[in-house]
Amino acid sequence: MLVNLDDELQAVDKIVDRLTERFPNLPRSSVERAVREEHETFSGRPIRDFVPVLVEHGVKERLRKQ
Repeated sequence: MLVNLDDELQAVDKIVDRLTERFPNLPRSSVERAVREEHETFSGRPIRDFVPVLVEHGVKERLRKQ
């Protein structure tokens, strides 16, 4: 499965939506910032197929600790 950039960015936007619902006590802007920061850690990586899954997992752990 090859993921193009548009699909990846749409998946990242959906992650923001899901995590905003999962963590209603946090402002959407905080969730969005965490997702964008996590997504940025994968910038320049050649294999993109699992980036959205890895981003969501990393941010969930981060937000649980807050």
